[in-house]
Amino acid sequence: MPGLGAALPAAALLLLLSSFPPAAAEQPLWPFAPGVMHALNPSDRQASKAAWVALHYANFKAASPSLLRFIQGVGMKYYLHFTTDDYINGENAGSCLATVLYLKRSPPEVNIKCADIQDKKQIQEQDNRFYQYLQHRTKPIIANDIPDSHGNIAHAHLPLWGLAVAGGSFIMLKKSTENLGYFLAQVKAVKQQIRKNNAVELEFMILLHETPTQKIYPCYMHLIWILDHPLTLKYICTSVNHWLEDGSGQDYGSAAGMFHEKEGNF
Repeated sequence: MPGLGAALPAAALLLLLSSFPPAAAEQPLWPFAPGVMHALNPSDRQASKAAWVALHYANFKAASPSLLRFIQGVGMKYYLHFTTDDYINGENAGSCLATVLYLKRSPPEVNIKCADIQDKKQIQEQDNRFYQYLQHRTKPIIANDIPDSHGNIAHAHLPLWGLAVAGGSFIMLKKSTENLGYFLAQVKAVKQQIRKNNAVELEFMILLHETPTQKIYPCYMHLIWILDHPLTLKYICTSVNHWLEDGSGQDYGSAAGMFHEKEGNF
């Protein structure tokens, strides 16, 4: 167990300090105006010391050798308010409030709530049409290069692109760190596997764009979609000569109502 006196970074909190310099000090060493709230970097020594003072108090008050706590430098927590656009048509999709906690050895932890201004009935109808279309095919859909080399996506391929973004978002979440972000650059190939039950099964080869390194990572993604159920997927991503990672996931998703942050063969 780490020593309780170790100079560890403060916990992943947004620490605010109301500063009141000693009255006897002729030249206050503290750079902020008295009585004004300021955000502190959680890795700052002053933030760490203040957090430890609070924890010393809590450990003493607990009066139990089994309830002792210490602070781990788990990462930074961000409180966000941002606007979004619909991924397919570019229309305003409302704003979101979110917290993102970047962990050092695990994927980020996210809580998010978005304004519900989109037409749910229309989205459900769009998803249902595409789902029924896939369900009743006797020959599998096979497509390549979405978008094409000019950045264009054929209208018929938009729902496939939407499913790729929905499934790829799980992979990008797992790979994201405080210093590395990911965007879906292209669906190199997609092939449907015809099933006799009510599931839609698709195999994707996607390219992820890593920022700021500008590296491109190919990922194989096996996705199963049952309407109004969580997406189920397995994936494996590669670099030029090395297998980087594999994994699986499950989450609720829609191919029609995707949110968009503006940034730019099998």
